[in-house]
Amino acid sequence: MARYIGPKSKIARKFGEPIFGPDRSFEKKNYPPGQHGSSKRRKKQSEYGVQLQEKQKAKYTYGVLERQFRILFDKAAHKKGVTGEILLQLIESRLDNVVYRFGISPTRSGARQLVSHRHITVNGEVVNIPSYLVKVGDIVGVRERSKSLEVILDAVQGRVSRYTWLEWEGEKMAGKFMSYPERQDIPETINEQLIVELYSK
Repeated sequence: MARYIGPKSKIARKFGEPIFGPDRSFEKKNYPPGQHGSSKRRKKQSEYGVQLQEKQKAKYTYGVLERQFRILFDKAAHKKGVTGEILLQLIESRLDNVVYRFGISPTRSGARQLVSHRHITVNGEVVNIPSYLVKVGDIVGVRERSKSLEVILDAVQGRVSRYTWLEWEGEKMAGKFMSYPERQDIPETINEQLIVELYSK
């Protein structure tokens, strides 16, 4: 499947924020890419353009392809509640994102690779599908024979983030998905309402 593997700083500059994490290149050039990037006389975006950009930002941030994103939106639209919030909650429950949130990997792309290479388990069973949706109460952990991997040990030892909807047990190298996160607890600056408006056209 096609995934963006080009320069991440360029994408971050396009959206005006470091969506892939701390970025020195972005800090040096905090303006859109291209020959007219630093010019103040830029064409005003249409309403559709603003909505499309917000959807693209969410897709790049979480590393989700269009088809997967649309499937998640349709699921969210059929559930009771605020569609935009439910959409973010579903994306947050993707296995690759949960692995990233637990700090087993410092990046989402790294977390996706760990899942694909069969280093991650859910309730004791190996799951190698990054888009697998974790349910409340599921235990996500590192496979026994993968616990000595340097890349995982370094990430776990350096983890600092703590999230209220996750419970981590360092000794077991596993954590419990306690609940779906509340919108205010999700740190990403995504305006999900714009995405809902775009898909509702």
